[in-house]
Amino acid sequence: MTAPLTPSYEPHHPPSQDAGPVRIRRELLRGVLTAVAVGVCGVVLGLLWLWLAPRVPVFFDGSNVYLKDSEGEQAVGADGWFTLLGLGMGALTALGIFLWRRTGGVAVVIGLAVGGVLGSLLAWRMGVSFGPPKISLAHARAVGVNKTFYAPLELRAKGALLAWPAASMAVFLALTSAFAPNDPQPVPHWEEWGAPQGPQPHDPGAPAGHGPQDPSPQGPGTPQGPTRH
Repeated sequence: MTAPLTPSYEPHHPPSQDAGPVRIRRELLRGVLTAVAVGVCGVVLGLLWLWLAPRVPVFFDGSNVYLKDSEGEQAVGADGWFTLLGLGMGALTALGIFLWRRTGGVAVVIGLAVGGVLGSLLAWRMGVSFGPPKISLAHARAVGVNKTFYAPLELRAKGALLAWPAASMAVFLALTSAFAPNDPQPVPHWEEWGAPQGPQPHDPGAPAGHGPQDPSPQGPGTPQGPTRH
């Protein structure tokens, strides 16, 4: 009779009690680095928005400032450009982080989202700060009566600030699900056990009765060959 399988030794390297906190700190550090790296890219978005966004022309009639084209869509175009550029930056930063990390992780995804929000805020403030100055009577008088100048760059649709983080999370999750390597499977516990004790069926030295039995034993009444009628 074969003895039950029981562990013959304890694992040589039991898991350390500090493995959990160390792993959490490492993941938090990766998330912070991801957020900082992505947020700095907001400078690129701000410069592109400042360059590509349409300007709103205005003029001064001597007393007030008016839109030169009251039916123009330049203001809407500025919001649209910011949204499109944010989607593109989100896809590019997600691709860059994936090529750097090659794996997923909750901390990295949160870092992408936070970095995307920070980058959008930075780009928005850069465009407003470095774009045309705010309209004032002093500035309008300096330009001249009936002279065309441009209104400051504004982002009226504040929801465009979420285009970058939304795109980065979606692209990163798609890349990790399609191309990231699978997590290693845990080693089954029985592989760390010793060999089973007791004789085995294939053991030549096993006592009688432990070997494989003939599935078709021949008894006294079993015919030994073909029967002729």
